[in-house]
Amino acid sequence: MHVRRAAAAVAAAALLAAGSATAQGEWPSFRGPRAAGIAPGPAPPLTWDLESGTNVLWRTEIPGLAHSSPVIWGDRIYLTTAVGEEGDGELKVGLYGDVAAADDDGVHSYWVYALDRASGDVVWKRKAYEGKPAIRRHTKASHANATPATDGEHVVAFFGSEGLYCYDREGNLRWKKSFGVLDAGWYFMPTAQWGFGNSPVIHDGKVIVLADVQKGGFLALFDVRDGRPLWRVARDDVPTWTTPTVVEVGGRPQIVVNGYRHIGGYDFASGEVRWKMKGGGDIPVPAPVAGHGLVFITNAHGRQSPIYAVRQSAEGDVTLADGATASEHVAWAVLRGGAYMQTPILLGDELYVCRDNGALSCYDAKTGERHYQERLSRSGRGFTASAVAAGGRIYYASETGDVFVVQAGKSFKLLAQNALGEITMATPAIAGGVLYARTRHHLIAIGEKPAAPTPPPADAQGSDP
Repeated sequence: MHVRRAAAAVAAAALLAAGSATAQGEWPSFRGPRAAGIAPGPAPPLTWDLESGTNVLWRTEIPGLAHSSPVIWGDRIYLTTAVGEEGDGELKVGLYGDVAAADDDGVHSYWVYALDRASGDVVWKRKAYEGKPAIRRHTKASHANATPATDGEHVVAFFGSEGLYCYDREGNLRWKKSFGVLDAGWYFMPTAQWGFGNSPVIHDGKVIVLADVQKGGFLALFDVRDGRPLWRVARDDVPTWTTPTVVEVGGRPQIVVNGYRHIGGYDFASGEVRWKMKGGGDIPVPAPVAGHGLVFITNAHGRQSPIYAVRQSAEGDVTLADGATASEHVAWAVLRGGAYMQTPILLGDELYVCRDNGALSCYDAKTGERHYQERLSRSGRGFTASAVAAGGRIYYASETGDVFVVQAGKSFKLLAQNALGEITMATPAIAGGVLYARTRHHLIAIGEKPAAPTPPPADAQGSDP
């Protein structure tokens, strides 16, 4: 027990040194604010070691199988998991193309956890649902893929067919909703069920819910206080596993979503389509990111793996003509070279796009000129988790749990490689100079440990004058 308390004291000191909760920044949804993946303040440590405990503040075991990311507000961390009654089933990582679903459709319980940020201790956990999954998952997926969202007062967790749940900070259930069966899988082979993965987002007191599925897909907005529906529009698209991004355009927020038949921007207040485009990869996963008056979209699979830089002022149908790489509404495009699983990261004037084989490309965000393309690893590792960054460092976690730290800039520079010790499919979070990494069985906090105080000389310890 005192080891845990000592670790909590060290972590609390590290957080105090970083400043108040507001100064540390919040990480309220997938990839933090606007899915940008960038934390203010100092970078997490360049190196760490789990065996010796160097720069490891705490390590908390989380039961079940889940690829959802942690989200952070104030002194709390929230995350979800799904626990199988008969175990967690097969998890097969690596670079392969099997479309089969995992054989673990027995009873599962779906949980929402709140952890203390300083110690990693579980503050509360709530069982949202229990039963057999309505839809099976891919062998590389989980039954808890979607990252929760929080605004500090509410915690929203989406388990697809198993429902949408809203809790308050203390774990009291405020409201829940069921949307029926939400079947996400390869549209080309409808029997290939792969599990749900669209994460919710909270913006301006509203919950954005995207459900791109085989039949009856939609984008909807709800009041976070009571779940009251505000609008809902149909989505005629293939299943996606992407998270919406809110972008301010002319003082009005837009919800931008990735897709195949319908990439586009929707008016936040009304759900009206502001712009749309089609084409690209037919298994859209990465979230849109925005900057420099542009929205960057990438996806892959099939004939193309594009990167699109769409002007935020776009209106109407902005689909590119066959073979075109620019238009009035699209500043630039790369037709092959986009990402299948990972959301890109925009740091300054550079856009970084990493593919699932670890090939990292750096582009000029304004022009599309490629500065470099380098392999993070040549050992055949797969990369699913998206990059996160702070203090000019970018952190890439491989599926085998190796984290590659890259210096931001036009030239490739690998600064360090560290191990998390377990399979890592979830995108990490960063806040207050601490990296929170969700591995196969744990949530790990990695941060600089304050130096131990130097003891006073022996003759100064209570000696008589």
